[in-house]
Amino acid sequence: MLGVGGAPILAGMRMSRQFGRTLREAPADAETIAHQLLVRGGFVDQLMAGVYSYLPLGRRVKRRVEQIIREEMDRAGGQEVLLPTIQPAELWEQSGRAESMNDVLFRLSDKRERAMVLGPTHEEVITRLFQDHASSYRDMPVTLYQVQTKLRDETRPRGGLVRVREFTMKDAYSFDADEAGLDRSYDDMFAAYQRIFARCGIPTVPVEADSGAIGGKGSQEFIFLTETGEDTILLCEECDYAANQEKADFVRPPAIEGDALPMEEIATPGVTTIDALAEFLKIEARATAKAVFVMAEPRAGGDAFPVFAVVRGDLEVNEVKLMNALDAREITPMSDAQIAAYGLVAGYASPIGVNKALKVVSDVSILGATNLVAGANKPGLHLLNTNYGRDWSADIVADIALAEDGHLCANCPDGTDGVLQARRGIEMGHVFRLGQTYTVPFDVTVQGEAGEQITPVMGCYGIGVERILSAAVDEHHDDNGIVWPAGIAPHDVYLVGLSLDRDEAVAADAEALYLELQNAGLDVMFDDRDERPGVKFNDADLIGVPVRLTVSPRNHGDGVVELKRRDSEESEQVARGDVVAHVRAIREELLAALSS
Repeated sequence: MLGVGGAPILAGMRMSRQFGRTLREAPADAETIAHQLLVRGGFVDQLMAGVYSYLPLGRRVKRRVEQIIREEMDRAGGQEVLLPTIQPAELWEQSGRAESMNDVLFRLSDKRERAMVLGPTHEEVITRLFQDHASSYRDMPVTLYQVQTKLRDETRPRGGLVRVREFTMKDAYSFDADEAGLDRSYDDMFAAYQRIFARCGIPTVPVEADSGAIGGKGSQEFIFLTETGEDTILLCEECDYAANQEKADFVRPPAIEGDALPMEEIATPGVTTIDALAEFLKIEARATAKAVFVMAEPRAGGDAFPVFAVVRGDLEVNEVKLMNALDAREITPMSDAQIAAYGLVAGYASPIGVNKALKVVSDVSILGATNLVAGANKPGLHLLNTNYGRDWSADIVADIALAEDGHLCANCPDGTDGVLQARRGIEMGHVFRLGQTYTVPFDVTVQGEAGEQITPVMGCYGIGVERILSAAVDEHHDDNGIVWPAGIAPHDVYLVGLSLDRDEAVAADAEALYLELQNAGLDVMFDDRDERPGVKFNDADLIGVPVRLTVSPRNHGDGVVELKRRDSEESEQVARGDVVAHVRAIREELLAALSS
């Protein structure tokens, strides 16, 4: 890069002038390794729960991540825009998300008492923008993206930079004339995401996911697998099936079959759980029916309503699947008062003869099962031989069961019994097929090729920038500190000068090398502090720059510079005249490895 008069703009920083300092110990509230190392290395500083300041080192990493994102978005045909953080609340009312995302919305009003929100995402704003500037099928396909601050009122921020209240997101939105066009745009973004995560040094697994409050016809998440992750992912050991637990399909264990027998009461004093019931009656859990009762809040707004959900006793209710079956934005367990008000008996409930105000939802596992043991809706009593269709029926029958480790894969071809394995992970990016979820409520139409009015279809594509930093540190660190991937490291080279205040020749050579490296296009951190060698080397390891160079009286006398890669335990002596070329070659090698 050239400055005024064509002079190169040099990229470097002296450690003696660097704002922020490294820490020997991590703060007590730093939860994960990544959080600890980012704080200790002087990359971030926590202002309050879920809100962080970026120090110069952290800002450098963040800028490099954002640059990679921009390069790949542009390569995929995206055009960058910048949308407002403050949004009129009426847009959210129009889309229907004022209720569905109410829990995370920061709300405010202006001097005229006009209701506003601070944008947690920008589907509404981008749809309005497209509506204002597009009129014909010739304006499509188009993909618009931004790198922008989002604000969400998270109840429980956690994991350092993983779940925060203020964060940077790259969000992109595609507009196409039809589903075939959306497929192409979606595939282009999917491929761009794969390149972004590879260049940032983060291994990810694409998985099927629930679309949640964003909406649409289907979505995939890019998951970084880590034991500190907040999501559970199911992976098949035989085929390529991968899904978030919220979405995952599975083959239910077979039901116990038989002819329907007469229903009868049996005394079960103090037996209020499925495990206790199975033990008491000497039966398998799959021979029972499990009752779950919740209050559901409609996605479109309105009063919460009571729900009685039923699954086979060897399964668990998947809350996300249940919400989707009910078109609810949230479900919460019934309180003791609500349980009593609807005539339910905790531990002894069944859908047989329940209050008509309750909406009954059954998992599909119930339909093929006969003679299940269920509650009698009386304290201390259960019913033997209950059967769906004869003794009770549901308002909704759907897949509401939770896939778990060890269940069989539903995606494997016939004759293959793949077993699902549960892993923890962090969502790094999410791509959605929105369809007309937003263009219909905003009445967006353009003129088609034959002169007709058509409603565009949309895609939505998000990446959390902070999560990339956290995952990169989680994946690339050792006992001494961070080992940054070359593409996003805060500097390319960490130059250590020893005895600078006592040896003028060494000091002069270190200063000359500092400039030579920068003139060669390398970004350099020059540790020119009056500190012991051990302190400098420890900080170099903690901060994690890919290459460390050391200029010392001994090396200077031998005409060499010590070079050590951060990802290696070994160091080498490089002739002084070859240092710059050698470092550039290493950087090119490291970058090529990330892009391959």
